[in-house]
Amino acid sequence: MRQIVPAILARADTGARLMVIAAAALMVAVVSAQVLLRYGFNASLDWADEVSRLAFVTAIFVAIPLGIRDGTHVGIDLVVDRLPAAPRRLVRRGISLIAGLMLLILFRATLHVAGATWSERLGAIDITSSVFFFPVIAGTLHSALHLLHMAADPDTPLP
Repeated sequence: MRQIVPAILARADTGARLMVIAAAALMVAVVSAQVLLRYGFNASLDWADEVSRLAFVTAIFVAIPLGIRDGTHVGIDLVVDRLPAAPRRLVRRGISLIAGLMLLILFRATLHVAGATWSERLGAIDITSSVFFFPVIAGTLHSALHLLHMAADPDTPLP
């Protein structure tokens, strides 16, 4: 079990990284095309706003677990860093546990909201507006798994 969870997380991280790259590339391409069409040809793409917004949401929420894994998110650790090693480790594991549980609650709530808004459609693209919740669902679950793994496995390095 100790090797299965890190392997699953490593594969999820690789998929997240590729998805962030694809979403950022799509966002840049769509916005660039929209600017070129609007200012160069006095025309526009009806769907550009929704697609670029979805790509932005995807890039942000799918990248969050990668930041959690690397410890690159902003944190206030002035007091924690002054603790001796053992209590500092205990506090970081406890905070990881609390944050992981909160993200599981957010995951469940986001599933509920996505289901409740499933019948609503986007204006320019005929798809469900719940599509904006998909990256949030994936990001919260992936983040929760990283945090819970950090809290549960004493051999997992804490950022």
